[in-house]
Amino acid sequence: MYRQRYRQWLEDPYFDEETKAELRAIEQDEEDLKDRFYKELSFGTGGLRGILGAGTNRLNLYTVRKATQGLADYILETGGSEMGVAIAFDSRRMSPEFALETALCLCANGIRAYLFESLRPTPELSFAVRKLGCIAGVVITASHNPPQYNGYKVYYEDGGQITPPRDKEIIERVNAVTGFDQVKTMRREDAEKSGLLRIIGREIDDAYIAQLKAQLLHPEAIREYGSQLKIVYTPLHGTGLVPATRILKEIGFGQVLVVPEQAEPDGDFPTVSYPNPEDKHAFSLALALAENEQADLVLATDPDADRLGVYVRDRQGIYHELTGNMSGMLLCEYQLHERQARGTLPEDGAIVKTIVTGNMAKAAAKKYHMALIETLTGFKYIGEQIKYFRQDHSHTYVFGFEESYGCLIGTYARDKDAIVAVMALCEAAAFYASKGMTLWDQMLHLYDTYGYYKEDLVSLTLTGADGAEKIASMMESVRREPPREIGGFAVTEIRDYLLPEKTGLPASNVLYFSLEEDGWCCVRPSGTEPKIKFYLGVKGKSLADAEARLEKIKAAPMFHMQ
Repeated sequence: MYRQRYRQWLEDPYFDEETKAELRAIEQDEEDLKDRFYKELSFGTGGLRGILGAGTNRLNLYTVRKATQGLADYILETGGSEMGVAIAFDSRRMSPEFALETALCLCANGIRAYLFESLRPTPELSFAVRKLGCIAGVVITASHNPPQYNGYKVYYEDGGQITPPRDKEIIERVNAVTGFDQVKTMRREDAEKSGLLRIIGREIDDAYIAQLKAQLLHPEAIREYGSQLKIVYTPLHGTGLVPATRILKEIGFGQVLVVPEQAEPDGDFPTVSYPNPEDKHAFSLALALAENEQADLVLATDPDADRLGVYVRDRQGIYHELTGNMSGMLLCEYQLHERQARGTLPEDGAIVKTIVTGNMAKAAAKKYHMALIETLTGFKYIGEQIKYFRQDHSHTYVFGFEESYGCLIGTYARDKDAIVAVMALCEAAAFYASKGMTLWDQMLHLYDTYGYYKEDLVSLTLTGADGAEKIASMMESVRREPPREIGGFAVTEIRDYLLPEKTGLPASNVLYFSLEEDGWCCVRPSGTEPKIKFYLGVKGKSLADAEARLEKIKAAPMFHMQ
């Protein structure tokens, strides 16, 4: 079957010569051919993500156009086409081309497209959907994936990523586009003349930055200490440079040092093998600059600027990595404590986190009498809670975060935002400096207050068709024969998220194991990478004890299956 699809692409005049030349070059590589054509690139619950290249199982102009036709069909059938669709893109290979192709397909279907003039952060797209009153949004990004990947992420009118049941409905429309002859497009010149294609930029930037500034709690601390703190920042060749440096400059931080080798957008990500702020290696250049300059904070945003990685300097000059759980809790506590002190913490307030995010948030919610809402993995489910809160008036959103280095302060957007996190973390550093503390001092204070929580992630990468089958088999095996103990800690409860009647959440291929002594483990296949992921958490009597417990759990055989 994959050979037949390959021949169709070679022979059909619909495909351009560049595509055909790429395919002819791999004619003798059976494994590559199979991987490119053994299936259609799946339009999942968030959209598309895949390796760039020619083929049905690759991201290219044709698969992007096909996905957009399905989205256009859904919009036309359900209403709202006159509201338009906002489109943004990051610094990855082919991102501008895919964004324009998306816009032209929508325009050819009579749907207005608002296309950003140049690359923008993903959270600004979420903001733009609501600011412009659009029915939907699309951002071209593969987030923190390696350079050979790109993606296509769909948002809807609330500014959040698509969630059930709408995601399944859109998937059905995309899957109904079975032939490229069903796909519409038009020339850019015609789209602009018709008024259907509109280019946006500075006016949305200014409104977005204004919303970030509205989240500040202690501008007076920045006025006093902002010029003293030294901050090293890297956008990792992505979209963060302009908005992150702009917001820090405008609120009063005068010593922001950008890593020069990583400042400019570059889809090849030449200085890193993996442009992910969760990866310690991504910080090599930034930490070298920080050591030389004795910077107080070291910050890195991923290519689409929705995740923030952090290192902080202690009093002895040692730099400490903050995991997503740690930086999230620093910002969460700052919001809770300072809003309580100002009298602006709502009585019906809620903290929202994913099920794989650390449990220190539960202790903080209890202390501040906040509700703690848990969602499935993926920030789209946190954004969805904001929509629910506004619909049923059950809670007021205060803070949301996930372990994978993402958070949102405020409700101007419905997705995680590394730019607001950069602003807020620097503000918190200035505020704690006014109290004679570093951010590391505050982190230790949180451990003393709530307990010594520590988390980790073990990922197994299994690529290709065989890898996908292996991941499915591993999940089936763990589900069929769940462990009674993990790393010497007894399993006290098992939650299977394929059973929504028991979890209260939408069905998802996730298994959660509660362990004795406040430990836990969660297993799930990645939705965006060829990986199976094992999330781990413990609560120790000290940092050393928590580390020892975590290492004991990580040694369990289930994390080393192949």
